[in-house]
Amino acid sequence: MKETQLIALFRENGYKVTPQRLAICEEVLSSREHPSAEMIFEKVSKKYPSLSLTTVYHTLDLLKELELVHELRFDNHSSRFDPNTSIHVNVICRRCGKIEDYNSDSIQKKWRDLVSEIDVQSIGQRLDVYFVCEKCND
Repeated sequence: MKETQLIALFRENGYKVTPQRLAICEEVLSSREHPSAEMIFEKVSKKYPSLSLTTVYHTLDLLKELELVHELRFDNHSSRFDPNTSIHVNVICRRCGKIEDYNSDSIQKKWRDLVSEIDVQSIGQRLDVYFVCEKCND
């Protein structure tokens, strides 16, 4: 999403647009790492030293509300944020926590078929596959 579109979306929904908020959005929306709030804070606070972790969490909450990110919560009470809101599989290493997206037309078709079969109005999805990556297997 372009910055101008993001600014317009925030303003349409009555949210303030600040340089810090835009930097947080840019960091999470351009990331393929599925960053945690702490990872985002660490990167963005280099440019904005007065940034608080609370501001990061509030901005992530706004992005969730606007359906621009999904929050991936895990058993250890940690969360990561996924800017890919399309139907896909999160492929997650159980040891290091690395997360990659797996996208395919067949996943999308199978998901539509499943939702149709169980006859519900889907408002979201989360498909995870856990494994141990090569780096952790060594």
